[in-house]
Amino acid sequence: MATKSAKEKEVSSKLRIRVRAYENKVLDNSVKQIIDTALRYDAEVLGPTPLPTEIKKYTVNRSTFIYKNAREQFEMRIHKRLIDILNPGAKVIEALTNLSLPSGVNIDVKMM
Repeated sequence: MATKSAKEKEVSSKLRIRVRAYENKVLDNSVKQIIDTALRYDAEVLGPTPLPTEIKKYTVNRSTFIYKNAREQFEMRIHKRLIDILNPGAKVIEALTNLSLPSGVNIDVKMM
């Protein structure tokens, strides 16, 4: 019936990595470290693709009782990046698991 092209047959597995952090400089350094590790073992890397920044805003009253209109606003920005590694070998996965990244960087890894 339908035959897959040679390109689709080559890409049998894919490692999708979502990296999140509050500071974009720390995030970019971590992403560079992940990509360098993957390229060291001859893996094909797609990305980093910047995802939309998640902004959480909080409004707080300045005073406790009488001055209702005096308020402060705070926000947290969560920066995100997406990295795809095509056909990862066992050495690539092992190297990525042994990678030490700075605190405050959250990583989600999915095998597709």
